[in-house]
Amino acid sequence: MDAGSLNSSSSSSYLNAQSRWPLRDQFHQKKSSKENLDRFIPNRSAIDFDYAHYMLMEGRKGKENPPASSPSREAYRKHLAETFNMNRTRILAFKNKPPAPVELFPPHFFSSQQQDKPTKPKRSIPQTSERTLDAPDLVDDYYLNLLDWGSCNVLAIALGNTVYLWDASNGSTSELVTVDEENGPITSVSWAPDGQHIAIGLNNSEVQLWDSTSNKQLRTLKGGHRLRVGSLAWNNHILTTGGMDSLIINNDVRVRSHIVETYRGHEQEVCGLKWSPSGQQLASGGNDNLLFIWDRSTASSNSPTQWAHRLEDHTSAVKALAWCPFQSNLLASGGGGGDRCIKFWNTHTGACLNSVDTGSQVCSLLWNKNERELLSSHGFTQNQLTLWKYPSMVKMAELTGHTSRVLFMAQSPDGCTVASAAADETLKFWNVFGAPQAAKPAPKANPEPFSHVNRIR
Repeated sequence: MDAGSLNSSSSSSYLNAQSRWPLRDQFHQKKSSKENLDRFIPNRSAIDFDYAHYMLMEGRKGKENPPASSPSREAYRKHLAETFNMNRTRILAFKNKPPAPVELFPPHFFSSQQQDKPTKPKRSIPQTSERTLDAPDLVDDYYLNLLDWGSCNVLAIALGNTVYLWDASNGSTSELVTVDEENGPITSVSWAPDGQHIAIGLNNSEVQLWDSTSNKQLRTLKGGHRLRVGSLAWNNHILTTGGMDSLIINNDVRVRSHIVETYRGHEQEVCGLKWSPSGQQLASGGNDNLLFIWDRSTASSNSPTQWAHRLEDHTSAVKALAWCPFQSNLLASGGGGGDRCIKFWNTHTGACLNSVDTGSQVCSLLWNKNERELLSSHGFTQNQLTLWKYPSMVKMAELTGHTSRVLFMAQSPDGCTVASAAADETLKFWNVFGAPQAAKPAPKANPEPFSHVNRIR
């Protein structure tokens, strides 16, 4: 019995030892070697000896033999203990006190910084159009350019064979011209920089120039193109035309022999043309999925390759083009239904900086003149206008209201209102870019030293 008891007790103690081993092993894995100590040694430099002496000699008297005291005296004692930090229970300290935090900057530094840069209030973007006009007989053709807003605040739109002018200052509408059936329909319109003269491209390959103030035709540009002229772009007195014959022609409207340069590179219809703000580079997009950058200083009709860059990244027709107003060498381009992408280009190097799949046909692009934002118009499936924050390309708003693809967009001279024309034969106005910025006062010129002194003795 005893032997059996001894064996059982020894075996049970062995099993207990074995059962405790994994737990201790886990403990060692969790704790570092510095914390697995066999004893605790107080840190004398961290001990408050005055408080320790009080707790050992005086503090215990009150706990062991609490004297009878009034409630007010007891409240006073508790308040005094809190004030002098005498509510502690530990006497010994085993770790050093943490060092006091060091202020790298004075507190008033951040407050002054916040006062110097007030936060800009968030702009409210209306989700509905502020005005809608009928646009009957608007040609549903992706490759045309039938809407433009001039610098004199007059909107021009081509409806079938007629060009109408809508004065945004008073809301009046007038008819500029109606072309004959054999010459129409009208395939493009573009205001000259003066906001008074307008170019009108026709289906018969001709381009007419009109004076909108007198409603008179000034001249007709002939002989350059063989097929319809679907895109127009002004560069001072140079009118650039793009045709279905794949040609791009620079016309000097001041002289009789108006054709001064012809750019060859596209293989199909030229449907997008935009000059850079500096007037030195021309961007052209075509139905051949190609985007060209032409540099006016180096392009020559006699050279075999006139273009500065031939960009083949799009997989569908390139019509939507927009030069950035705050970065001269930044161009945005949009692809058709088979591409659906907005791409950003460095036109000096020809590098593609970014590409965003919008999910639908990109018909038109406009930059905000006051903020780093880009507006795009789209076709199937939502037929929406999308406002993007640049360069993050985060969607800020989606404006719906059109029931068919939004083919054309134009921007008001102040840069705040956008007009959109769609295949649903409506013209809508959107206050998408906010109110115009207040004109900043001109800085005062620093007077010359001693300018108030007539002479120096």
